[in-house]
Amino acid sequence: MRWRWLVSDLDGTLVDRAQRIADRDAAALARFREAGGAVLLATGRSEASALPYHRRLALDTPLIVYNGARIVGPDGTVLYARELGAAWPALRDELVPRLPVGVGAVGFAGGTAHVLRPGPGLAEYARANGIALTDASPQPPVTKLMLVATAPAELAGLEGRVAEIDGTLGLVRSEPTYLEVLPAGVDKGSALRHLAERSGVPLVRVAAIGDNPNDLPLLAAAGFGAAVGDGDPVARRAADAVVGPCGTALADLVELLLAEPSAAGAPPVGDATAGGG
Repeated sequence: MRWRWLVSDLDGTLVDRAQRIADRDAAALARFREAGGAVLLATGRSEASALPYHRRLALDTPLIVYNGARIVGPDGTVLYARELGAAWPALRDELVPRLPVGVGAVGFAGGTAHVLRPGPGLAEYARANGIALTDASPQPPVTKLMLVATAPAELAGLEGRVAEIDGTLGLVRSEPTYLEVLPAGVDKGSALRHLAERSGVPLVRVAAIGDNPNDLPLLAAAGFGAAVGDGDPVARRAADAVVGPCGTALADLVELLLAEPSAAGAPPVGDATAGGG
């Protein structure tokens, strides 16, 4: 088979708003593996949040977490890590105490989510991600700072304030009310390139799928990038192809990938349309 890897985003792509994987998608991923391919997950979630889905699919592959800041094995062993490093003290001492009312802050260190500043959106954030929050202060190295609001307007101007501290830090809006602060040069695409090189897998033999702007580097790095049909318009425009909505997207993509190799450049099955790049 032409495709060695299929790399999937989680939220809005493989996992729906109720935190479920559709049976049809799970069965399709099993067919892809039976055909000789491997399935990998790439997510902004922490390993504690993402590994249950990895186990649900009985995967034995590495897992890209924190939007590319870390790669872990199926047992949670850290294989690759980037940290906030020297920028962390200023983020903790200058940014977090001056956040707008209503914005909570969580720092991730050692796979644990530490509450740096309480906020009304944190309980729902923890529930949606299936993680526990601790009030203990994180000990460096810190992987990611997550800012959680209850409305997008509460995050206005925070990108600029982060840039004043360190203009090289990565900033990701994985949801309208989330702002993630990441180490410099980190994204899902850079993590995929690192993992593919380490594993000896040519990127031209990797397919990827996502639904949000934070998936754009992943889609660009892969040999073939697909977008979820009900995903962000930015992702749909950037993809090589657009498949069905969350709940059928993986099944549609697998059908396409398992077809004749020439089909990978054509519009996918069903009502999907070709993307723009």
